[in-house]
Amino acid sequence: MGIFDFLTGEFIDVIHWVDDTRDTMVWRFEREDHEIKYGAKLTVREGQAAVFIHEGQLADVFTPGLYMLETNNMPILTTLNHWDHGFKSPFKSEIYFVSTTRFNDLKWGTKNPIMLRDPEFGPTRIRAYGTYSVRVSDPARFLTEIVGTDGEFTMDEISFQVRNIIVQEFSRAISASGIPVLDMAANTADLGRLIAAEISGTIAEYGLSIPELYIENISLPPAVEAALDKRTSMGLAGDLGKFTQYSAAEAMTAAAQTPNSGMGAGLGMGMGMAMAQNMANTGANVGPWGARPAPAAAPVAPPPPPVEKVWHIAKDGQTQGPFSRATLGRMASDGSLTRETHVWTAGQDGWKHAEDVQELAQLFTILPPPPPPAG
Repeated sequence: MGIFDFLTGEFIDVIHWVDDTRDTMVWRFEREDHEIKYGAKLTVREGQAAVFIHEGQLADVFTPGLYMLETNNMPILTTLNHWDHGFKSPFKSEIYFVSTTRFNDLKWGTKNPIMLRDPEFGPTRIRAYGTYSVRVSDPARFLTEIVGTDGEFTMDEISFQVRNIIVQEFSRAISASGIPVLDMAANTADLGRLIAAEISGTIAEYGLSIPELYIENISLPPAVEAALDKRTSMGLAGDLGKFTQYSAAEAMTAAAQTPNSGMGAGLGMGMGMAMAQNMANTGANVGPWGARPAPAAAPVAPPPPPVEKVWHIAKDGQTQGPFSRATLGRMASDGSLTRETHVWTAGQDGWKHAEDVQELAQLFTILPPPPPPAG
């Protein structure tokens, strides 16, 4: 074996990367002194890209395929080294493999509540969280802007920065959207697409893209949620006076059934005194001949006032409202509300044209029709 054959065998012939992890984004091909044999085979698999760094400068980028490392398919590296077509010697370069597949099920969430003005609740705070996916769209830019000389770069090293960008754009978009808090759950898909589009410009500067972004939940502070639950319960109860009496009776019954409870004993004495007082009042109502007069009819409480229904309207891709029926009547008169305007109110199944809602269709028949022709 000649000395040239010995040296030739010392250099690598095949360059490739088989990723057995789920979070590695960049891996540097390790070789002592970074010596690559001229004519070696480079295998770049689907979902990968290979980037050559020569003497600290970005050289060629290889997409998926099988390559023979020669001057004809390494134009930038050939220019940097001033190689001629007769070059046959080994050369020194660093090779970085970049994963271009999607990294899925990554988490994001608001660390602190976001302040916004809600058309129904006024100033309020919300929190949100969800998932997103990210992929390397420009391997060369990603390597120069983020990775540097890191021999093995993982998703954990960039996920914190991406989360901060998502939260920043989410806060700005949700505050400017004007969507009521109660309607946000129905618009999470549109909000996710809107935020992903807003983030794309900033993320592209890192050589990344976000193919998908999902909003799993938007929540109010616990105190606001408790008040909202009470408001819902009052609406379901109907008669607030009867609901209060029923709640008090339930509480007294539960306390009286608690053994060895001072509260139960006190409530029991109170109930007994109330029954005695009721019997005394009944006895006092006995007539002079022992006949009991007919009990006076208890006054009937008036029903609760009806809750005024309000509507939201969709205009130019934005949600406006809520508006009362009287306000919508004025809008119909000045033409800002038409029969084709999309409207929605609580309990309604999706958006409908104003003319398809019975309460609003009458607004367009108030004005008289055009007069008949003269003569």
